Amino acid sequence: MNDDILARVLYRDTSFIVLNKPAGLPVHPGPGGGVCIEHFFPLLTFGLPRPPALAHRLDRDTSGCLILGRHRKTLAKLGKLFQQGRIGKTYWAIVQGAPPGESGTVDAPLAKQTPKQGWKMVVDPKGQHAISDWKLLGKGELPGIGPIAWIEFSPRTGRTHQIRIHAQHLGCPVLGDPVYGSVPKPSLPLHLHARKVVIPFKSEAPPVEVEAPAPDHMLAALKACGWEA
Repeated sequence: MNDDILARVLYRDTSFIVLNKPAGLPVHPGPGGGVCIEHFFPLLTFGLPRPPALAHRLDRDTSGCLILGRHRKTLAKLGKLFQQGRIGKTYWAIVQGAPPGESGTVDAPLAKQTPKQGWKMVVDPKGQHAISDWKLLGKGELPGIGPIAWIEFSPRTGRTHQIRIHAQHLGCPVLGDPVYGSVPKPSLPLHLHARKVVIPFKSEAPPVEVEAPAPDHMLAALKACGWEA
């Protein structure tokens, strides 16, 4: 696993690292402990006295671009950029069914709901502001699943589970979503991938753009929707 984490470094400079997070691995320890991305940070010092730290988070089952700050000042600056909505984020999702149209924007506030069976996010007019732009990139079918669609989401805000619940709000939940999907215990993993980040870190230099390759578990669905590697 150590070599695999090192091979997943997509970008590195003196300030930050962009890591291609694998699906199924949480970014930090949960209540029950277990292996997480943070456990491997000591491997990513690259000559600095301290390991990097998370600049933001991705869900356990979401793969793709994860930004790590290498210094405290860097983490503070990245935090401000995220707060100001200046870091561009592009996600690929394979959804069940299809969205209503070719492109659009979901403006649906989100709030945390904590029923006895476990917490989840819900659309709530009194919740936190949440906006996601989306664009249809392709349609197809999967055996045993039926119609699917490939959507590019560009969230303007960064709420918990935002893309997953906004996809559900569009009427086409993310394939393999055990919380917001149409199948309670899906046989496929979550088909959500943080494809690209654009980081305007230095005002005197162009933004840093980093793309994460499509994960293996999404390849069949992407190809069914017309994607060519």
